[in-house]
Amino acid sequence: MERSLSRTSTPLPSARATLELLKPITWFPPMWAFGCGVVSSGAPVAGRGATIIAGILLAGPLVCAMSQAVNDWFDRHVDAINQPERPIPSGRIPGQWGLYIALFWTVLSLALAWQLGPVVTWAAVVGIALAWAYSAPPVRLKRNGWIGNGAVGLCYEGLAWITGAAVMSAPALPEPRVFALAALYSLGAHGIMTLNDFKSIEGDRRTGIGSLPARLGPRTAAWVACGFMIAPQLVVIALLASWGHPAGAFAVTLLVLAQIACMLRLLDDPRGRAPWYNATGVSLYVLGMLVSAFALRALSGAAA
Repeated sequence: MERSLSRTSTPLPSARATLELLKPITWFPPMWAFGCGVVSSGAPVAGRGATIIAGILLAGPLVCAMSQAVNDWFDRHVDAINQPERPIPSGRIPGQWGLYIALFWTVLSLALAWQLGPVVTWAAVVGIALAWAYSAPPVRLKRNGWIGNGAVGLCYEGLAWITGAAVMSAPALPEPRVFALAALYSLGAHGIMTLNDFKSIEGDRRTGIGSLPARLGPRTAAWVACGFMIAPQLVVIALLASWGHPAGAFAVTLLVLAQIACMLRLLDDPRGRAPWYNATGVSLYVLGMLVSAFALRALSGAAA
């Protein structure tokens, strides 16, 4: 009897497979955005180290990692076509362990957010809700690339940025200019998410997921992605100049021009060069986020 039970029980996933499911490489964008929020708040960081570290853990290893587990669980049939080596379709995360990990990480995220105050808690609740809505039926926002990419951009950039600023500004809310920059860079992240979808065109088309590369084709989707990335940054440049920080506006302008140079190469071969652009053009984009955050910090100091 014991042998029979041991044969039919689901084995535990290995630590290595679990870590691969949580995708540490994806934690960087929200952690970076959280850091930009900390900087843009204008608040002193001395004596706030533990809080800042907790916020970084919330943004990356918890909320972002949770979203990866949720996405991989509900995408397991698509991944069996596009990337069968991933932990769930390959069987290295057996049974329903992918779902259990996603649920456990959701609870951990909410528990830590609760400790960081009500504004952070609400930001985490919205981010977690969007992460589940993006991947899980019946909503499954990712079936529409226009809406789904917006939800991911908001989670990865805007909410993380606002959370970082809220942690530093508590109990007060961050100033309106923080929300403006967070919203603009969230909108730009829509284009980054579109480029990320180039790797799964075949599986998306076969399973009815309307990512923009699957809907529009690689070339048109690349043009759309570039437009989404550049347009908000042009607004950022105008805002920084109007707020009285021409140096910040000039620095972001230089970074935008460098991105455009990279985009011209991307558009020659969108599908083949999307990974290259993610390593070059996107790096310039996130550097612009930090430049803008420091500009806002300088403006806050000048106002004080």
